[in-house]
Amino acid sequence: MINGMLNDELRALQSVVRDFANDAIAPVISQHYEDCTFPYELVKGMGELGLFGLPFPEEYGGSGGDYFALCLALEEIARVDSSVAITLEAAVSLGAMPVYRFGTEEQKRQWLPRLCSGEMLGAFALTEPEAGSDAGGTKTTARLVDGEWVINGSKSFITNSGTDITGLITVTAVTGVSDAGKKEISTIIIPAGTPGLGVAPKYSKVGWNASDTHELSFADVRVPEANLLGVPGQGYAQFLRILDEGRIAIAALSVGLAQGCLDESLSYANTRMAFGRTIGSNQSIAFKLADMEVRAHTARLAYYDAADRMLRGEPFKRQAAIAKLHASEIAVTNAREATQIHGGYGFMNEYPVARMWRDSKVLEIGEGTSEVQRMLIARDLGVTSALQ
Repeated sequence: MINGMLNDELRALQSVVRDFANDAIAPVISQHYEDCTFPYELVKGMGELGLFGLPFPEEYGGSGGDYFALCLALEEIARVDSSVAITLEAAVSLGAMPVYRFGTEEQKRQWLPRLCSGEMLGAFALTEPEAGSDAGGTKTTARLVDGEWVINGSKSFITNSGTDITGLITVTAVTGVSDAGKKEISTIIIPAGTPGLGVAPKYSKVGWNASDTHELSFADVRVPEANLLGVPGQGYAQFLRILDEGRIAIAALSVGLAQGCLDESLSYANTRMAFGRTIGSNQSIAFKLADMEVRAHTARLAYYDAADRMLRGEPFKRQAAIAKLHASEIAVTNAREATQIHGGYGFMNEYPVARMWRDSKVLEIGEGTSEVQRMLIARDLGVTSALQ
């Protein structure tokens, strides 16, 4: 993978997803984006292709692939649109993966088949109004009362949390206090529609307008004690593992957006005439295109490396942070340059690069800001004194 050498199976997957993105997503996504509507037909199509089950075993309804296969699919979809890509990414790495990584056998068999088919979407409720990057500042609580968890609190910016096919929301909540006085955080599965679970109206967003994002509230939400996911008090460690993996996926999505910006810009530069010649024949434009290719290529190698280490069971936290940091930042740069190359047309929403420009910024924020990634990298290098 590191040298970009994909086997026949992965190349076939890449080709199938690319065709789906070009033939199914591209013709309709602009209208979904303008209307801020969720593309249920595209989700169904991804489910039929088995994309939601890519990294899961066949015994749970998955496709029997791995996390790198998911990343390849995300890159190909994000070349055309990031709203659809983030819907897939969040459903798999945040919605289904916690159940697969930490769930009991009963929980896996209850939830994973429908999550893998795309019939149902899962959401991961971590961020709170006053606890974004400081996830340890969680205020949502869960108390055991007569064999049930009673959950109170709120969460913000939760993807896939309010669709018609949302089936479960995994929530991080404080379930106790350790002897050292630190919060003990656990993760609990809340089925959609549970009494007391409130889903606020969808956000008005700068980008990702065809994806589903809501604030959630929990008012004495009651679920069975068996809905605990994983070990009590280990929710913090669990979601750190999930976020490490998710950063590789977001890096892949970012590379897709960066590559899509280049694809669109190259096509435009080779056909747009100015002063009697194509604008691509101007050195200033040609060099912009070359730099866009360099950024996308190097960011792709970074997420390939992180995914390869993860799948070989090696430490990958630093490499995941590097990939996410670099890929998200070059996505923003490529989107800006693509808009510049398109000139006035780049500011018109009918052109894909305008959508890509709006979608790019959140990549530097979601699943760990650029500042958090730099902190993680510095810590892993052993630079601790200034980061306590």
